[in-house]
Amino acid sequence: MKNEKTGVKTIYFSILSNAGLAVIKWIAGYFGNSYALIADAIESTTDVFSSTLVLFGIKYSNKPADKNHPYGHGKIEPLITFLVVGFLIISALIIANQSIKNINTPHELPKAYTLLILLGIIIWKEISYRLVLKKSKELKSTSLRADAWHHRSDAITSVAAFIGISIALILGPGFESADDWSALFAAFFILYNCYLIFRPAFGEIMDEHIHDDLIDIIRELSKIVPGVIATEKCYIRKTGMKYHVDLHIIVDGEISVQEGHLISHNLKDKLKEEIPQILNVLIHVEPNNYKNKNQ
Repeated sequence: MKNEKTGVKTIYFSILSNAGLAVIKWIAGYFGNSYALIADAIESTTDVFSSTLVLFGIKYSNKPADKNHPYGHGKIEPLITFLVVGFLIISALIIANQSIKNINTPHELPKAYTLLILLGIIIWKEISYRLVLKKSKELKSTSLRADAWHHRSDAITSVAAFIGISIALILGPGFESADDWSALFAAFFILYNCYLIFRPAFGEIMDEHIHDDLIDIIRELSKIVPGVIATEKCYIRKTGMKYHVDLHIIVDGEISVQEGHLISHNLKDKLKEEIPQILNVLIHVEPNNYKNKNQ
């Protein structure tokens, strides 16, 4: 519940931030004759919708397990991330298409004051990126990570716009299109970020083996539980902000079934206590004098 509240607060921050910046960019871009700023505004507008999707994903993913979803609803998170990537791709294509049109169409130089606006946007967006990324790491959330990268991509596209407008203003008439070239660069950068966001979400939904650090911690914690001689297989799947663990442990083959059952429960409680992100642990108990022919 605490993780959900933190995630929801972070997303509300993103929504309000993007909505406010989108309005500023649209107005400044229109009156300042800067398509790079308008391109930035398009991205910020799509970010509002994508952040709303992330908000829905976080709330839905934290619903408790039920009869139809025994592993919970966490897989909605990477699916939401795919939709967010789709929004980014659409915005990148719109920006690229309009940039190419503007490059081939004579227009006025952008206004100098747009540089001051962009400078403020760049600083704010970098701060926002670092804040949201920190929360995504704390909560192990791929959709929050995608939202963080929205802020970073927005900051970099604003840097591109700043450079393009500066070139246009310094070199003067004949270089008006530098602003549009920067917007085109921003579109390609957004597409590159789409891959960076998509890849870990795809790995999560495919239960890719990417949790070696967590497995090492689980093995170390298992050693200190009385009765656990060693650990064997350890598989981890991530659903939303939580983990499901399948763990094989070795115990003394001479103890009773009841004692082995108690050891496994003690280990399960220990792991969930030390690693709050673990939602459930399925433990398979093996005696130390047993040789599994299938291994």
